[in-house]
Amino acid sequence: MWRKSFQIIGIIAALMSLLPLLAADYWWIRAFDFPHLQFTGFTLLAIILFFFTFKPKWINDYFYILILLGCFAFQFYRFIDYTPFVSTEVSESSDGITQEDIVSVYNVNLLQENKESEALIEEIKSKQPDIIVFTEANQRWKETIESSLGNSYAYKIEQPQENTYGMLLYSKMELIDGTIKFRVDPKIPSIEAKVKMRNGDLFQLYAIHPTPPMPQHNPKSTDRDKELMQIALESYEATLPVVVMGDFNDVAWSDSTQLTKTVGKLLDVRIGRGFYNTYHAKYPIFRWSLDHILTSSEFRLKDNGTGVSFGSDHFPYWVVLSFEPELSKEQTPEEPSEADLDRAKEQMNRSEKENVADNSK
Repeated sequence: MWRKSFQIIGIIAALMSLLPLLAADYWWIRAFDFPHLQFTGFTLLAIILFFFTFKPKWINDYFYILILLGCFAFQFYRFIDYTPFVSTEVSESSDGITQEDIVSVYNVNLLQENKESEALIEEIKSKQPDIIVFTEANQRWKETIESSLGNSYAYKIEQPQENTYGMLLYSKMELIDGTIKFRVDPKIPSIEAKVKMRNGDLFQLYAIHPTPPMPQHNPKSTDRDKELMQIALESYEATLPVVVMGDFNDVAWSDSTQLTKTVGKLLDVRIGRGFYNTYHAKYPIFRWSLDHILTSSEFRLKDNGTGVSFGSDHFPYWVVLSFEPELSKEQTPEEPSEADLDRAKEQMNRSEKENVADNSK
């Protein structure tokens, strides 16, 4: 009986990890993208327990172990890029870099209902980031942040909302052509602006917070993926260096985020360094990376990390970048293939077709 129970548990873990391979946008499939680390640990535990508890006797036992080992190898392969076993994608900053070529960015999901701000404000005052993106910012949070930090940040783009999708952009660096866009949904804002660094150079900043594929938010990942693909294609065509940041409501290893990187020719400082999980701050066993900061090849990494726990369900995520365009060729990603570009456009068109179908009902 115990042997059969272990086999069933192991096979369930394997199936849950393979389910996201299905090219479907339904939330109950895409939700399995998130706990990939947990499924991997579950599979490894099933393998260890089976070997320590039973001696393989029948062909079914060997078949079961082979399935689990293959599943574990696949699971590990999906996130190996976010371990020290691979080379970094974004190189370390060069020695002797000057402060004029440094830009520090700080991304934080406030959790709209959260009323604890003291630890967050203290950390921001300590780190003094150049650019901050606050998501889930309502009017109360806007007033709290403005009263605590307003004098330190001369440039602001603010869109507080009461639907958990409000967004604030605070910057010490000049913001040019700053705009608030509602790319996919009239209730879901994003912010974009050109940022003028201390050295006078410009880069294009995109701040996003698309809806997650969860029944209480959106029954499909279609809208999220459409917004990501819009950003990817705009990044690909951009004439300026690019930084994309925000709560993507997607994990680093998912097909959608990977396609965003590929099409947008964007880099992730996490690769070769670690997971830097930002969600869920209150439950260590259920943590993965929802908040991201992606860059074009002109930037290198001076420092990065997750921030303080302050009552939100997210940890802040921050990076300190150096602007070194003369070395960009050393880490420039390959051009996206025609197939990748077609996939990105197809995901955008799929969302448009579904919206038309919904409106016709």
